[in-house]
Amino acid sequence: MAKARTLKTKYLIIGNSAGGIGAAEAIREVDKAGSITIVSDEPYHCYSRPLIAKYLTGERTFEGMLFRPLDFYEQNAIDARLGHTVTGLGLDKRTAALESGERITWERLLIASGGVPIVPDTTGLDKRGVFNFISLDDARAISELVDSATKAVVIGGGLIGISATEALSKRGLEVTVVEMKDRILNTILDEEASRMAAETLENAGIRVITDNTVAEIMGKDWVSSVVLSDGEEIPCSLLVVAIGVLPRIDLVQGADIKVNRGIVVDRTMATNYPDVYACGDVSEAYDFVLDTNRLTPIWPNAHIGGRVAGYNMAGVRTEYPGGTAMNSLNYFGLDIAAAGIATPPEKNVYECVSRREDGTYKKLVMKDDIILGMVCIGDIEKSGILYSLMKDRVNVRKFKGALLADNFGLVSLPRRLWRERLGAPQPEQVVELPEEEEMEDVMDE
Repeated sequence: MAKARTLKTKYLIIGNSAGGIGAAEAIREVDKAGSITIVSDEPYHCYSRPLIAKYLTGERTFEGMLFRPLDFYEQNAIDARLGHTVTGLGLDKRTAALESGERITWERLLIASGGVPIVPDTTGLDKRGVFNFISLDDARAISELVDSATKAVVIGGGLIGISATEALSKRGLEVTVVEMKDRILNTILDEEASRMAAETLENAGIRVITDNTVAEIMGKDWVSSVVLSDGEEIPCSLLVVAIGVLPRIDLVQGADIKVNRGIVVDRTMATNYPDVYACGDVSEAYDFVLDTNRLTPIWPNAHIGGRVAGYNMAGVRTEYPGGTAMNSLNYFGLDIAAAGIATPPEKNVYECVSRREDGTYKKLVMKDDIILGMVCIGDIEKSGILYSLMKDRVNVRKFKGALLADNFGLVSLPRRLWRERLGAPQPEQVVELPEEEEMEDVMDE
C-alpha cells in the first residue's frame, strides 16, 4: 500500500466561508509569500450562506451567491482543497488528517468549521422529504422536490426557519411553522416585535403554531404528515428541520483546547493552544454588550473575527473589537433590524423606551444611559446610527429623548459625535453638511 502523502503549509484554514476567507485575505495583506491552505468539506467556491433562501426561490443563481471572484484562490496563491474533510488533528505534531488519507502539517491553524444543524429526537427523521436548511446542498435538494409538493412543515420559528418558510411560500407551497417556544424569532425580538412578525406571516397565508413540537414524522418511505405533541396531525410532503445550529467542535473533542459551548478564544481569536485560532460559528468570542464571551453565529462577526485571526496568525497583533447578535432582514415585506438585548433579564436594572405606530415599532434597551439592545420593525432607516451608538458605547443621556423621533439623525447628536461619525475636517476646514446623513448599515443579511 502506498504511503499517504504529507503536505506542508504555513497557514492551515479549516473552513471556506466568511471567517476562513476573511482570515486568508488578512494573512495575504501581511504575508505575501507564506503558503495558505484552505480545506472545506463542501466542494464549492466560497458562497454566502445567508443567500440559500434566495437560491431556492430562484432570485439568485449560484454565481450570484459567490462573495469572491472565481479566480480568488489563484490570485491569492491559496491551495483550496474543496470537497475534502478533516477527520482529525494532531496538535502536538501540528498535523491534520484528511479523509483521503493525506496529512497536512501546519505552523498556524485556524478552525473556522462553522456549525452543524440541531437534530431533534423525533421518530421518522430518516424518511425521504426531510431536510435541513443551512447549506447550498440543502437548498438544491429541496428545490428538486418543491414543484411536486403542495404542503410543507417547517420545524423552528427562528431565523433559519422563517427564511425557509418564506422561500417555500414563494415557491407556491402551503407552509406551517411549528415553534417549540411561545413566539417566533424569540432569540432576537421581544414579545411585541414577535407578535408583529407572526401577524405578517399569517397575513401571507402561513400557519404559525407555537408552544408545540413535532413528536412523530409519518409516512412509509416519504414523509406524509407530522404529528404534533398535542396530537394534531398536519399533512405535508416536505419537512424542513430548522431549529438552529451547534458549533462544529468534533475536531477538538478530547484535545487540549478549551471548549465551552464552542471553542473559547481571546480578543486575538487565539485559543489556549499555541498557534491555534478559531472564529465564526464554532467559536465563543467577545460580546461587547454582555462583556463576556459567547456564541454569536452570524456572518459579519465571523468575517471580522476571521480577519483578526488572520492578522495575528501573520504576526500583526490585532484585537477583535467584539460582536453581538445583530440582524437586518426582511420577511414577507416586513423590515426587521435587531441587535443586542431585546428582552432585559432584570427589568429594574435596564431601561426600555419604545414607540409604536401603525405598522412600525421601535425599542431601545439601555443601562446607565448606554444602549445595549435595539429592535426596529417596519422602519429600520435609522438602525445603522442606533447600532453605531450601541457599538461605541456612547452615553446617550443628553439626547435620549430624540432617539426614537421621526427626525432623528446624525444632526440629533452632539456636534462632536456626528462630526466623528462623518469624519468631518478640523474646525478651520469645516464644510457645509446635509441636514441628515445616515451611517452605513453594518448589519448583514
